[in-house]
Amino acid sequence: MDGKSFGLSCLSDKEDDSLNLSPFLYKLFREWEDRKARGLFHHDISSCDTKVLPGEHNFVATLIEGRDQKKRPTEFGMNQVLQPFDSGKFNFTKVRPEEVIFRFCETDKDYAHYFDGAPDTISASSSAILINVSPIGYCHVLLTPKIQDCLPQRIGQESFLIAMYVAREARNSFFRVGYNSLGGFATINHLHFQAYYLKVQYPVEKATTDKLTTLVNGVSIAQLVHYPVSGFVFEGGANLEDLSDLVSKVCIFLQDSNRPFNVLISESGKRVFLLPQSYAEKQLLGKASQEFLDMRINPAIWELSGHLVLKRRKDYDDTSEANISRFLVEAGLSETEFQELKRCVLDFLTVSAACNSDIDA
Repeated sequence: MDGKSFGLSCLSDKEDDSLNLSPFLYKLFREWEDRKARGLFHHDISSCDTKVLPGEHNFVATLIEGRDQKKRPTEFGMNQVLQPFDSGKFNFTKVRPEEVIFRFCETDKDYAHYFDGAPDTISASSSAILINVSPIGYCHVLLTPKIQDCLPQRIGQESFLIAMYVAREARNSFFRVGYNSLGGFATINHLHFQAYYLKVQYPVEKATTDKLTTLVNGVSIAQLVHYPVSGFVFEGGANLEDLSDLVSKVCIFLQDSNRPFNVLISESGKRVFLLPQSYAEKQLLGKASQEFLDMRINPAIWELSGHLVLKRRKDYDDTSEANISRFLVEAGLSETEFQELKRCVLDFLTVSAACNSDIDA
């Protein structure tokens, strides 16, 4: 897609920074607004109450009453991160055609094109961006790499790189891309990432970090400190591909070890947050607090990052930084669990680096 594909002068007045939108994000906004005008969403996110909570972290709370009863149900067990694709369950090949915003695929040229009304025949194995019919933010969409290949919800190096490219193409720090593993509150076992536009800095993006190491490719790894959820922060590297390659390797290590996790691609692909969690396991073992079970909050990537979706007016009116922090602490790993996982991840990366050096030699 390039700036000549469509005029940038007739942009909506909705966003005061609209003239700075990349062509990709401009087109995405326009197409999403079109689907909204056609009444394809379960609710109007613009009419949902949202507030920033006072305190150290400034958590964001949005009230969407009954969202958990309107969205598509989870149709798989929550105790296994890797599960085979089941064509009999709901998957994204079954969405209505009007839910597809556009498809995209690689080109052998060194520049991008946008084709309005392109025939389906050119996109048999392409990736797609779909609307999320139960949005929690403006322009909430689903990125489905190679949608017709019917891949299960499992990160691979190629699929993660696609998500990183989408984040970079947006060229806007308020448009983030997220991923939920199975067991980490993904609700569909068909490979997908999520993204939406929220014009605030997420609490996790503002959190203090403590550097752990810098690898030979220049990618640095840090850990979150003074934040309710323990996690890793990756940044740097010679290019986006170096960063993407390292993060995807750690994701693959976690999913192969059956450890649920969530990922936030931030700052147009310059920073990536990897947040392991254990809330589904606590639910299965009967160890989750009834207070939070009653609130019906699913701690997926957006919640762990600090944007909480509440389903009851009472919870929204009464929520505070203190009870949100308590919930996030319960959703994440304990300090002991995280320290053990950190040791495993760093050991894995050390071994992986040594193997690569041997191969290069």
